[in-house]
Amino acid sequence: MKNFIITVEGKRYEVGVEEVGESAAPSAPKTATPVAAAPAAPAAPKADAKGTKILSPFPGLIKSLAFENGKAVKKDQPVLVLEAMKMDNDITAPCDGVVTYCVQKGQTVESDTVLAIIG
Repeated sequence: MKNFIITVEGKRYEVGVEEVGESAAPSAPKTATPVAAAPAAPAAPKADAKGTKILSPFPGLIKSLAFENGKAVKKDQPVLVLEAMKMDNDITAPCDGVVTYCVQKGQTVESDTVLAIIG
């Protein structure tokens, strides 16, 4: 049996595939060995705990960041684009403040991932 890690729409699955057919000899079941996690994205910048978090409303891909870290933003201004199901979605600032991103362009995120903090 061979173990594989498969990523489907941003979710990781570990699957075991058993070889079948005339050339495959039956073998005793083996214990699964832990698989090393994929390399983590670079550490997110430290954000002040007093900021307002912007959470991902659904899983998707960070397509673009509208500003650089530390730039001032206004309420309802788009701060990043999150692609989900082949559609681009503007994620907007919930309040006025300074944006600190917790993600980077090209990163895949799950629901409720902290995308940015407005402080």
